[in-house]
Amino acid sequence: MLQVVYHARLAEERQLFSFEDVVEAITRKMIRRHPHVFGDAEARSARSAKGQWERIKTEEKAERRQLRATAATTRLSGDAVAAEKPAEAGPRHLDGVPGALPALTLSLKIQIKAAAVGFDWDRPEPILAKIEEEIGELAEAVGARDGDATEAEMGDLLFSVVNLARYHQVDPEKALRRCVRKFRDRFGFIEDGLAASGRALQDASLDEMEALWAAAKFRGAEGD
Repeated sequence: MLQVVYHARLAEERQLFSFEDVVEAITRKMIRRHPHVFGDAEARSARSAKGQWERIKTEEKAERRQLRATAATTRLSGDAVAAEKPAEAGPRHLDGVPGALPALTLSLKIQIKAAAVGFDWDRPEPILAKIEEEIGELAEAVGARDGDATEAEMGDLLFSVVNLARYHQVDPEKALRRCVRKFRDRFGFIEDGLAASGRALQDASLDEMEALWAAAKFRGAEGD
């Protein structure tokens, strides 16, 4: 808070903005971005709330671009000069998603932003059909021994699976980590079982390891 007040005071001395302006701006933004909290009964419904955040942010970005363009035009000496200056293209809708995110999380956030403007399926059947289609294309790429195509089709398949997870409100990153924890637990059971008989993993056959895997599932590990 000290830093906020300090910077606001510096700005006020330069006649840029005041602390009151900061409070007013953030209050206005919170009310605008949360119509499901501050709006009427219809705006507060769960159906209306879906996708509102991204839609409103998109509107705000468009408004800021327009204000910057207006300010830039105002600074020019005349309409003729303004006509010579090419309009700057604004950022595209998905540009705001950081590319450094883990791939599953990145896929999820990209899909959420696309869905916010209506680019989405409203039922699971087309998503399942898409997954089946991608599996078929992946099988073709593998059969052709095309490494690059196999990588591309594998990505398409994973992206489609993330889409299905999103539809069912499942975080794919969390779901995969849960699966990995389960795998590590069961694999550890295999290793412990072999060690109890004085053997190492390298000494066991696949059939022996699968038998211990089945025992690990039977002992109550979650799911399959």
